[in-house]
Amino acid sequence: MVFKRIRDGLSKARKKFFSGLSELLRGKKIDEHILEKLEETLITADVGFETTEYIVNKIKEKKSEDAFSALEEVLIEMLSGNTELRAPDEPPFVIALVGVNGTGKTTTAAKLASFFVKQGKSVVLAAADTFRAAAVEQLRIWGKRIGCTVISHSQGADAGAVTYDAINHTRAKKKDVVIIDTAGRLHTKRNLMEELKKITGVSNKLVKGAPHETLLVLDAVTGQNGLAQARLFKEMINVTGIIVTKLDGTAKGGITLAIRKELDLPIKFVGIGESLEDLKVFNAKEFVEALLED
Repeated sequence: MVFKRIRDGLSKARKKFFSGLSELLRGKKIDEHILEKLEETLITADVGFETTEYIVNKIKEKKSEDAFSALEEVLIEMLSGNTELRAPDEPPFVIALVGVNGTGKTTTAAKLASFFVKQGKSVVLAAADTFRAAAVEQLRIWGKRIGCTVISHSQGADAGAVTYDAINHTRAKKKDVVIIDTAGRLHTKRNLMEELKKITGVSNKLVKGAPHETLLVLDAVTGQNGLAQARLFKEMINVTGIIVTKLDGTAKGGITLAIRKELDLPIKFVGIGESLEDLKVFNAKEFVEALLED
């Protein structure tokens, strides 16, 4: 069932760019013609030149009798990483979601909350994107629907104060998980960095090692532009993993390969639809099979 949902979510990318690869590569020896066609397909699918070159060179090293199997093997190896969440031995587990506005960060916070609620965990959502009234209201609506507490202040309030109250509430009520929805755009890069550092500082002061995960939310639809944004966030803060959203909304699903290779961060979740159930733990083998198999 999970595989089917991922396969359905990647249908645009598979049909437009990857569906012909099985016929082109399966049972064929690796030669220059095949590598040229593969290179063209990958670049068109927004994999990017650097990552495409890496994949092609890795396939050459395989010297396989079946070019398709070699491609699958290389992609699975490349996308593999530790998807396990770094939860502490004792709650609360503090997670910060970061990324530019428009990536689906607030909705992803709700989906992640739902993921934990289904595991029997009690969750608190911290509405620390105080610059967008819509984000706070959206989180409140999601909180009621999912059955978790939302801690929020008035618009323009201090994000560190929201984080402080959310973590204190979680500790006082002995709840399990805090998910902090942060701002994605302030007046300058410096302001944004200071805001995120403040949230991190408050978290760590209240719970040692927090935030235990800082997950960068990336919109697959933005392609290479999203990758450029991701590099900035990685430079500014200690990002521990990636959540790729809106994979169902783009034919250029190859951006996921570029994200993994160029950022050298594990992809921990992928978003493949609008419903709460459409945030899936990333599995490299399942993902590659869903992208390539006819």
